[in-house]
Amino acid sequence: MGRQQGKHFAITGASAGIGRAIAVRLGSEGARVSLFSRRQSELEETARLAAEAGAEGTYVHAVDVTDTPALYAAFAAAAEAQGPLWGVVANAGAAIPNMPGPHDAFEQVLQINLVGAYHTVRAALAQMAPSEEERHVVVMSSILGRIGGKGLTGYCASKAGLLGMVRALAHEVGRHEIRVNAVCPGYVETGMGLMAVEGFGANIKGSFEDKVQALYRGVPIRRMSKPDEIAGIVSWLVSGDSVGITGQAIDVNNGMWMG
Repeated sequence: MGRQQGKHFAITGASAGIGRAIAVRLGSEGARVSLFSRRQSELEETARLAAEAGAEGTYVHAVDVTDTPALYAAFAAAAEAQGPLWGVVANAGAAIPNMPGPHDAFEQVLQINLVGAYHTVRAALAQMAPSEEERHVVVMSSILGRIGGKGLTGYCASKAGLLGMVRALAHEVGRHEIRVNAVCPGYVETGMGLMAVEGFGANIKGSFEDKVQALYRGVPIRRMSKPDEIAGIVSWLVSGDSVGITGQAIDVNNGMWMG
């Protein structure tokens, strides 16, 4: 029996990268996983991998987190298909650069990363299992919510805003035995992470590995994280091993930023 055997978890942004890794990890622990993103075919592949890992059940639903009515309906459908939720991982996000001008994407990024995450959590809380046992909310923030980054004001503001949201929600739902935490990854070997390295390393000559080494010069552990490692942190947060931890932001960045 896995430690999440039969418990139902919802994961947004589950079509690839960190979201997919979390789905597979929780599936390997026996969870039922409901998977959301805009890309149906990639969600189905995540569901296949989670099932192969040992998931007790899978459910996929293509939805845009900025479509609030559709998002609430998607979570209700997931609960009908697989039972009440024991946890949610609000992972969907976009790292769109933005600069002042007629095509400034600032509001678009906040709508996806911050407002979308807020309604993801609200939709999940409406479907939470009634129980005296702990249930969980995990929100995916970023190191850039800590340190900022040129040309990414929308992304950085949204990821910093998530940390305030997590603290407020932890106060709000703690009395119901629901713990709320954030994870703040640094660079991760995903499509989004690799693009970030290319962007921040645009002025660095040499191979991709040269860019990584230059960006990590002075970082205690000179490497990018892997999606499976972030999934491991999430797995720990939604387990009894992390009892007592709520309203926190867990930094996973190989020492690039130390708070």
